[in-house]
Amino acid sequence: MYELRNERVTMGTLLVASIDFGTTFSGWAFSFKHEFERDPGKVYAKQWTGSQIVSLKAPTCALIRPCGAVLEHFGYEAESRYSDLALEKLHGDWFYFKRFKMMLFNKMDLHRDTEIEDAMGKKLPARIVFSLCIKYLKDDAMKTINTRLTGDEIRENDIRWVLTVPAIWNDAAKQFMREAAEEAKIDGRNLLIALEPESASLYCHHLPSEVSAGSVSTFQPGTKYMILDAGGGTVDITVHQVAHNGGLVELHKASGGAWGGTKVDEAYEKFLEEITGNNGVMTRFKEDNMENYVDLMRDFEVKKREINPTAQCNFRLPSSLIEMIRDLTKKPLKDLIATSRYKDKLTILGDKLRLAGELATSLFDLPIQSIIAHVTSLLEKPNVTDCHIIVMVGGFSEAAILQSRVKEAFPHVKVITPSDAGVAVLKGAVIFGHNPGAIAQRVLKLSYGQEATHPFTEDCLKKHPKADRERDDNGIVRCFNVVDIHARAGQAVTEGQLQSEQVYTPLYDDQHEMESAVLTSPLEDPQYVTDCTEIGKWTFPIKDAGKKGKEREFGVSFMFGGTEVKVKIVDKATGEIKELRLNCLG
Repeated sequence: MYELRNERVTMGTLLVASIDFGTTFSGWAFSFKHEFERDPGKVYAKQWTGSQIVSLKAPTCALIRPCGAVLEHFGYEAESRYSDLALEKLHGDWFYFKRFKMMLFNKMDLHRDTEIEDAMGKKLPARIVFSLCIKYLKDDAMKTINTRLTGDEIRENDIRWVLTVPAIWNDAAKQFMREAAEEAKIDGRNLLIALEPESASLYCHHLPSEVSAGSVSTFQPGTKYMILDAGGGTVDITVHQVAHNGGLVELHKASGGAWGGTKVDEAYEKFLEEITGNNGVMTRFKEDNMENYVDLMRDFEVKKREINPTAQCNFRLPSSLIEMIRDLTKKPLKDLIATSRYKDKLTILGDKLRLAGELATSLFDLPIQSIIAHVTSLLEKPNVTDCHIIVMVGGFSEAAILQSRVKEAFPHVKVITPSDAGVAVLKGAVIFGHNPGAIAQRVLKLSYGQEATHPFTEDCLKKHPKADRERDDNGIVRCFNVVDIHARAGQAVTEGQLQSEQVYTPLYDDQHEMESAVLTSPLEDPQYVTDCTEIGKWTFPIKDAGKKGKEREFGVSFMFGGTEVKVKIVDKATGEIKELRLNCLG
């Protein structure tokens, strides 16, 4: 663990800026304090341009120089520049990272030196790649922010930064993003971590009804609704209820999975590989014609949002791919299609691959089936059965086929998709930064506790029959492999809420440091260390070691309710108090 400095942002904060670091697209947005007070939903977001495309977020693509330490380009410019380098066969030494955020999802051994692979398999420390991208987005935002001011440039401590993460990410991934932002020169005291579905919920909560039919802003206190945040990599789902004071209460722990829009892209690539004979054509095409591969997938990214089962879909194939297929298979693509299982649903017309609507929509089957199955299970939960509204946000939610399938699967539920669903997280994170207390209650996904040991008594045979027992250096028989639970999975917590204090004492008279492993478990009542996963440790130095010896007491309280877990430790002998943030990266 590491000690927190004073994290309270100064009262002089002038604006809030958010960085939505997505799997497929990323961007930044901001609003000044006085603008938020007049109209919370008025948030400025940059318009990014690339080729014929104009969007409020840019592709999460980073082109890093061969030295591995300098970002050359980000977003559309990174795609274009890398394509130019590939065309001239000069790209070999450069690092090109695309859609790399998912490399942090459910990674149990994430640490500060974790490496990730670029498009061609070359590795760099993930910390460097993420911090370079965050720094670019931060600096780019600052240029625009300063153009909005007259006189002196804005100071760093005038800004509260908000960085978004999926709600289903573990504590280590959240800490990794925080440290990457701090390495990008964002002051940790002025940085909040926002959960993506919560941010989207807040944005929808402030949308006027004339902008979004059935707007969340019109929901009465007591109304329950599900936020289905379908992004490029993950689908995050949470259930909120409107409180009587206008705040939002989480009713069920955030959940979801890796069912985002990139699964459709993967299905398209596998489809192309299959119709070309599963002989490595696509891998070879990517290696030899990266510039055309980028164009191929960019075209698909645009077209896939309009796919529906009743209309044929045309996808452009680069001439270099068509030629490579002929060279490697010794057959024209037309002949390969004629002998494939798709021959009645697929044709090639010049450089256009025409798919029947039924075939095109089948590319969505895997993620959509996973989403619908999960939503179905959530709607059966006791406190969610009377939820009759689903609000769809995130870039993948803009796909017409996903919207229609969700409506078909849940005909008795009202499905709302805001017109700007793809930027709901980005803009909602700004609103969260202005008012972090708007989420009045959260539900813990995991139980939290710590490894403990205590003297053996007869009661232990009933409470902990499987505990390890051995004699310590003082000759006392103790129970080991036992968990002291501080909070349970499914428990509702509020911002800054301290859990019940638990008191611990040193094992030895001359002990110089208190230390304990922090454990988590999906179980509500884990009994043993073997039921849990260790995510970090807390340490607390013992000043004047020997004073009161083994009788010296230290009070430990976990703090939940925010988006990150903290621990408060009190030395009962000296009155010293420290608040620590979990160190989950080793």
